[in-house]
Amino acid sequence: MYVPGHFAEHDEDVVWSLIEAHPFALLVTHDAEGFHATHMPFLVDRRRRVLSGHMARANPQPQRTDGEAMVVVSGPNAYISPNWYPSKAVDGRAVPTWNYEAVHLYGRLTWQEDADWKRPHLTALSARFERGEARPWTLDEAPADYVERLFRGVVGIEFAVARIEAKRKLSQNRPADNESVIENLRRVGDAGSLAIASAMESLDRS
Repeated sequence: MYVPGHFAEHDEDVVWSLIEAHPFALLVTHDAEGFHATHMPFLVDRRRRVLSGHMARANPQPQRTDGEAMVVVSGPNAYISPNWYPSKAVDGRAVPTWNYEAVHLYGRLTWQEDADWKRPHLTALSARFERGEARPWTLDEAPADYVERLFRGVVGIEFAVARIEAKRKLSQNRPADNESVIENLRRVGDAGSLAIASAMESLDRS
């Protein structure tokens, strides 16, 4: 990923928080036939620097990798109009752009076939995403024979992170225009624009 210095994020706490906030990511592998990619939710263990997930056994990706892989995490994004830059009135040096946050993770995969791995993984995964429900669903609610078929129909993965590239493109290169950009993002008001406005406000520009 192309990451100019002023858009690079080196604070690992910030990066891992971004990964945890956007756990639905893209697993990419490569072999002699080309690239293969699967979108999936991940559980994030920042202490171990490991992401865990699973995919359908029918997915050919597990048979097409030697362990080398990358995971692409996409954070919020929003269009930025040059009309939002007060500096445009001075010299006209402004063009449309896009603000966004993204993380590329590089590492190695371990494929998990054992039900003793799948059960706690799927239990933890459902607990992570059901926690906002008044009555969270649990794996124990499904019939045992159905769960056994589920285990046979999926392949688990653990992705050990070896290297991280993180980019937060939040108008750091146009400090004089930031206040106006934030104001206009809030005026647009969609989820991506509001998230980028909040990210810009929280950015340490010291």
